[in-house]
Amino acid sequence: MKKITRRNFLKASAVSAAALGLTACGASSAASSAAASSAAGSAAASAAGTVYKVGIVNYVDDASLNQIVASVESELDALAKTNGCTFSYADYYSNAQADQTTLNQIAADLVADQVDAIVAIATPTAKVIAAQTEEIPIIYAAVSDPEGAGLTGIPNVTGTSDALDTDSILKLILAANPKTKTLGLLYDLSQDASTAPVAAAKKFCEENGLTCIEKNGTTTTEVQQAAEALIAAKVDAVFTPTDNTIMTAELSIYDKFAAAGIPHYAGADSFALNGAFCGYGVDYVQLGVATADMVGEVLCGGKAPADLPFETFDNGIATVNTEVCEQLGYQLDDIKAAFTPYCTSVAEIKTQEAF
Repeated sequence: MKKITRRNFLKASAVSAAALGLTACGASSAASSAAASSAAGSAAASAAGTVYKVGIVNYVDDASLNQIVASVESELDALAKTNGCTFSYADYYSNAQADQTTLNQIAADLVADQVDAIVAIATPTAKVIAAQTEEIPIIYAAVSDPEGAGLTGIPNVTGTSDALDTDSILKLILAANPKTKTLGLLYDLSQDASTAPVAAAKKFCEENGLTCIEKNGTTTTEVQQAAEALIAAKVDAVFTPTDNTIMTAELSIYDKFAAAGIPHYAGADSFALNGAFCGYGVDYVQLGVATADMVGEVLCGGKAPADLPFETFDNGIATVNTEVCEQLGYQLDDIKAAFTPYCTSVAEIKTQEAF
């Protein structure tokens, strides 16, 4: 596993993409450096003029995953210019809309099309596609727990993880309201991404004397009903991890929570984009760039997925929805002051119904 901090990512982004795959980490001599440069130069030369077919498979239409798709495509375009090749992805993009049968069909079609690599977005997507092929490189994106999902130790599989630091976001809840006594946990039981964070949240509540109330949903209607149940239970705040089902339903529940005076905290900035009070965790644009860079390392840099450990990111950005902040009766400056000791930065955002 490789961890990317936001500072390291920004520093790396300033370096020309031509350096992609040129240097081995920890090279100790001029000879090894020259050898690495020579090998990478040969790989780049062989990539020039080549058309690579890249399948991009999105799990469902939501703000988080759509950010990743846009970021992956943009970075692939940049890498294509640098390497003098073409990444053909437009004809190989699919959205499964959270349907398992559709996912299996998409995977079978991409294997039949003999694409050169597949970007599998979200845990269910990665698991289905990894089960369909052992030959095509699979670069997953936003898999919250690669080991728990059984996606490690597979020669043709690697990618990026949006693992959430649950304790950090729960500390934000107490920082904003030290009187919090009851925490609502809103998630989809079938989402692998929610399993570990929910367990961590329960442990946090037990250690800090908080009562937690769990409500679940697998469809937007069920999520709405779960949200209404938490409101009826008069919880002080609600926590949701990086759960795609809740993300998809966020636009239909955020105003209910805000009207009831209940802040909704979630595990990605895109939740705040769709109306949650606070999203905390991975920058999905950054994650998309890193995912595309791994595709470049495999197709243009001559590396195998097994050579690339999956990457995680620092979880330090709290994104506050300023409109909801006002609805809840909070002062933005007070929230920023309360959050600052527990995160690397506090960003502001307003609700958008589409991204």
